[in-house]
Amino acid sequence: MTRYPKSGKGNRWTIKELAATKPEWKGDTLSDTDGLSGDVRVTSNDNVSIAFRYGFKWQGKKAWHYCGTYPTRDMAAIREERDKARDLVKAGIDPRANKVAARIEAQAGVDEIIRVNEQKRTEAFTFNDLYKVWIKDGVNRSDGNKFISQSFGKHAIPVLGNIEVRHLSENHLRDVYRSIIAAGKTATAVELSKDIGQMLRWAEKRKPWRSLLIDGNPAELVVIKNLVPNDYTKERTRLLSIEEICKLRQIFDQSEASYLESANRRSAERPLKKEAQIALWLCLGTLCRIGELLMTEWKHVNFERRTWFVPAANTKGERGKKSDQLVYLSDFTIAQFMQLHALTGDSLWAFPARIKEGHLCEKTVSKQVGDRQVKFKSRTRKLKNRVENNNLVVGDEEWTPHDLRRTGATLMQKLKVSRDVINLCQNHVIGSKVDRVYLLDDYADEKREAWNKLGDRLEAILSASNVVSLKSA
Repeated sequence: MTRYPKSGKGNRWTIKELAATKPEWKGDTLSDTDGLSGDVRVTSNDNVSIAFRYGFKWQGKKAWHYCGTYPTRDMAAIREERDKARDLVKAGIDPRANKVAARIEAQAGVDEIIRVNEQKRTEAFTFNDLYKVWIKDGVNRSDGNKFISQSFGKHAIPVLGNIEVRHLSENHLRDVYRSIIAAGKTATAVELSKDIGQMLRWAEKRKPWRSLLIDGNPAELVVIKNLVPNDYTKERTRLLSIEEICKLRQIFDQSEASYLESANRRSAERPLKKEAQIALWLCLGTLCRIGELLMTEWKHVNFERRTWFVPAANTKGERGKKSDQLVYLSDFTIAQFMQLHALTGDSLWAFPARIKEGHLCEKTVSKQVGDRQVKFKSRTRKLKNRVENNNLVVGDEEWTPHDLRRTGATLMQKLKVSRDVINLCQNHVIGSKVDRVYLLDDYADEKREAWNKLGDRLEAILSASNVVSLKSA
């Protein structure tokens, strides 16, 4: 049914009349003026609304242009929309197509705003933003990226973190590396330069970082070897001489005796813990890495067979290329394990952590050894809860647990053990890829003999009264 305002056909509906529209009129049509009519709609809770449309002829057919719904839209605006549509028809333009075009144009404007905002947001991405994405998706080191996280967190992020990637320059990077080198940490600067270079090369290949490095990768412009001291070498060559090995033993014995004889042990200087001393002798006698040793579980030490098993998961190497290691224990090294078992045999771990479940941190012994050679450090402040003295100084140069691995290997070399067997005792990969596929003997007898020779030599060194230098041994 078509309904008209009270004043009659050809007149406009008043606001008062529209407000009086009844739910019973659902489905009826209200006729306004100049082709405008509205369909009465009623919701489930009897709220009435009227959808107005303008009727016109287009290409010989009746057509409709939606003008709005009352009371959501004001009637004045609805009639204004009708007037615009009528004018467009007079001008030969389909108001429906014009509305679609206007919507497309409006959407294009919205899209452009979104694009510009996204571009601005992307341009604001910082070095720290890139690092967070790269450390999650771009790199996966065998240590779970622990070393990278510590290195970036300490040296790179505090200085470079807030710099926008598009503004990152070679000078920014060079300044960071120089400050680290000036602090006496050349090796740290070299490794950090490699990691930052890897991160930026990764970014060059991916959106949105690629567009931010449009002017080039600043890491490619920094030649780290031009920044390090002329005498710097990455490879350590530190060996402990026979005299230094004996001195180390004397230090252990004397420091323990002094502590036990002290009238007040609370104020007396504590010696290096017995477990740490044993760990150092095992590094020397087995050629193992200190980290591998500290992760040992007692189930991997077989006293009857005189073996120590190192699972591939505990060894160093690229993912997928790690291998188990079976160490044959000499009299010297099995005696060390027996002493250790008397101390920690009630634990699952040969070197249990003191205040948490699991094994001792792989860096603990290295830190303890370094803290007791503080004269070789460039520390500007005392470290919290750390011993700092020079009790373990045995020569003119600092030594580390890893140097004991090198020392033991060199002793084997002096004992005429073949290079391949020494490498195998250190769990190094030897031979070509073809050799590793077809030559599968594990050299068990040769390795056992080599470790026994080394153990005998160490026992002789530590029991002898006359010592000679390693080079002449």
